[in-house]
Parts: sequence; C-alpha cells; structure tokens
Amino acid sequence: MDRLSKQDALKKLRFCLEFGIVEQHPHFKKALLEDGCDYNDALMIMKRGSIYDEPEFDVRFQEWRYKIEGEETEGRWLKIVFSFIEDDGTLLITAFVVERR
Repeated sequence: MDRLSKQDALKKLRFCLEFGIVEQHPHFKKALLEDGCDYNDALMIMKRGSIYDEPEFDVRFQEWRYKIEGEETEGRWLKIVFSFIEDDGTLLITAFVVERR
C-alpha cells in the first residue's frame, strides 16, 4: 500500500473500525496486557486519539506503519502501532504506554 498522510491514515483507521477488518497481532495483545491495558482502552484511543508522527516504512515487511496515541481511561498515554492490510483492513501491531508529551 502507498504511504498515507496522517489525516488520511486516521480516516482509514476509523473506517476500518466501523466497517472493515481489525486484526490484532499476538504481540499487540501481549503488549496491552503487560502495560495493564485492554482492548477497550485501545479502542478508545483509536476512536479519539491523534496521529502526531509521520509514518515509518518497515523495510522488513515492506509496509508503512502509523502510530495513534492518546490518553486512556486511567490517565496513561497509550500509543498503538498499526498498518493497513487491505483497503478495508488494519493490523494492530503493538501498543505501549509512554510518558506524556
């Protein structure tokens, strides 16, 4: 897939959440648990968060990766790394809690 702007990636992610496919990589699930978060926390970030950083190209998998981030219910700042797998699908790759900006 071609590189998307931050705004277009956000629109496409939210389209996938509403009408498409959301695939959770096992690493994503494990990372959420390790940080004391669950899928509902991640879902809230994907619905309400923002993409601040430019996408990064993963040479190994030949895909663009995006990061959406925001504050989850317990006040932690959560980042979610994702890519697009099809026109209507996204792959949630990993998630991690970071210090707030």
